[in-house]
Amino acid sequence: MSVRTVFDPADAGVNAYRLLTALVVPRPIAWVTSLSADGVLNLAPHSFFTVASARPPIVQFTSVGHKDTLRNVTATGEFVVNFASEAQTELINASSAPYPPEVGEADVLGIETVLSERVAPPRVAASPASIECRLHSTVPLGESTLVLGDVVAIGVDSEVLDGDHPRFDLLRPMSRLGRDEWGLPPATTRLTRPTRAD
Repeated sequence: MSVRTVFDPADAGVNAYRLLTALVVPRPIAWVTSLSADGVLNLAPHSFFTVASARPPIVQFTSVGHKDTLRNVTATGEFVVNFASEAQTELINASSAPYPPEVGEADVLGIETVLSERVAPPRVAASPASIECRLHSTVPLGESTLVLGDVVAIGVDSEVLDGDHPRFDLLRPMSRLGRDEWGLPPATTRLTRPTRAD
């Protein structure tokens, strides 16, 4: 039997954040566009992201610390999650730099944005899909804040659709791992869900 190292998050010498981000992997990336109350466009990746509810459709991401995205979303009540695909990896990473609130990452990095369908924040033009949201609620969790968004529109490029189904092999999603590691689009397999045996 192998020897296990047990880490106590309450121990001052334990960095639970680094352990969790290395173990809860791969994590999808919410590349979020939001507008400040003054109209400054913010674009930032958040790797604590998932679906929170199917009906009604709600997505969630976590702001670790009080970042510009959180400030904007709570001020204006809207945001867009742009799909983080392999082709945008360098730009996604670059947009995580600590720019001041009055500086728009998309402008500095030359990232083209276009109008969204239902909300004021624009979407990233080259992203193959976007999820437009209105703020449902926020939940403070220590130094982090969980942000829940009601999904009001989902836009998907027709080039990555098979009928009305987004194709994983064409979306080519990136993910975050531990430290400075990123996950490349993974191989897929198919398994039929088992039915209940009575």
